[in-house]
Amino acid sequence: MQTFEISDLAKRLDPTQASSAEFLRVPAMSLSVYRIPAGAPDPQQPHTEDEVYYVVRGRGVFRSGKEERAIQPGTVLFVEAGVEHRFERITEDLALLVVFAPAKGTRAAR
Repeated sequence: MQTFEISDLAKRLDPTQASSAEFLRVPAMSLSVYRIPAGAPDPQQPHTEDEVYYVVRGRGVFRSGKEERAIQPGTVLFVEAGVEHRFERITEDLALLVVFAPAKGTRAAR
């Protein structure tokens, strides 16, 4: 068994810009913590794997395609592989748990 504390993992991230850190990787999935400060842009591009976000801390808006939704602690979001998405209008620093399935980058063209 492995255990992790999101608050400890988040301390590894740059507090001034969007940043992430992977902390678990197995073939079927990978887990990361992702932090975006209030007012900062979310630079991510669509991923080649399905993705789940769990909002640990913060508030803002999540856009996926033409849909948008206000997010807050406890919100869970699912994004299919290849779909354009990003966090916008971040009013409180975001801390997110991110799950990729399969592991991030494993479906990318080599």
